Amino acid sequence: MTSRNAHIEQNRVLHFGQPDVELAQVESASVLIDLSHLGLIRFSGEETQKFLQGQLSCDVHTTDSGKATYGGYCTPKGRLLSSFLLWQNISDYSYLMQLPAELTETIAKRLKMFVLRAKVIIQDHTEDCIRIGVAGKNAHTLLQNTLAGTILPTKPLAITAIPDGQVICHSENRFEILISPAHALSLWERLSSQARCAGAAAWDWLEIQEGVPAIFKATQEQFIPQMINLDTIGGVNFKKGCYPGQEIVARTQYLGKVKRRMYRAHLDSDSPLEITAGDNLFSADTGGQACGMIVNAAPAPAKGVDVLAVIQVSSIEANPIHCKTPDGPQLTIQSLPYSIPDQHSH
Repeated sequence: MTSRNAHIEQNRVLHFGQPDVELAQVESASVLIDLSHLGLIRFSGEETQKFLQGQLSCDVHTTDSGKATYGGYCTPKGRLLSSFLLWQNISDYSYLMQLPAELTETIAKRLKMFVLRAKVIIQDHTEDCIRIGVAGKNAHTLLQNTLAGTILPTKPLAITAIPDGQVICHSENRFEILISPAHALSLWERLSSQARCAGAAAWDWLEIQEGVPAIFKATQEQFIPQMINLDTIGGVNFKKGCYPGQEIVARTQYLGKVKRRMYRAHLDSDSPLEITAGDNLFSADTGGQACGMIVNAAPAPAKGVDVLAVIQVSSIEANPIHCKTPDGPQLTIQSLPYSIPDQHSH
């Protein structure tokens, strides 16, 4: 992909020379995004499903039918070490977990500690499979034309096999192709003749628009799954058996006391501050104490920064929320594409 003027830092394609133009295209046309900032862990072996079911917050059984699921991996105290997308590989029935590349090694290592005698093999699969994002207004048509003869998935998180790979539908106009390295370059060339190449920030921004959170090193162990709305987007199953942190996650649910929730918000471009995951948020009603934290941030096409932020529900009803300092840039709260369960547990 570097042949196209890609600016790369720490496995992340920042942009292809015109970051502002690339971002603007997301809203008006189709973009092609190199997803190498995401990592993949592969789980194989005959006891894989049972093993994952006992470690993760989601119901692994739902992935049997060509469908991915969001999920979380928690400490015994119910705090998230990572969030991810999980699905069953159509070709060989192994499972693939996609998460930020900076966490791949530590999460794989931790999960390996719990395999013990189970027949499960855990491998870093990041380099074995190229991931390409196709998003924007004509994404479906563009892919349909390029992958002639393939019936593309149209329901969110549905997966279809293609020769040497698979396609995941993230939402109506956002798809991800996983393909073998041998076939990736020719596919990229075919797609890039019809769509503008864009940096990873374009994908980050689309995830924020859709209310899909990602845990990074800066936010590990800060949230329980409900705080980042994992329960709302299908990443928590309350009827499944034990997994690390399950008691706390379940108790929070049944007592109805989720005092912090994740909101989508915008910060104006006047701020010279760099907004990033882990930044604290402040509100007049909590004094000098933080009332929340930035989960994810990405530059917005129309300038400024769009964020997903976990905020104390009582603060959001009472006061303006400021970033980094009590008088830092103010958040404009925006609606999410899904509704959060009723919060009032006063």
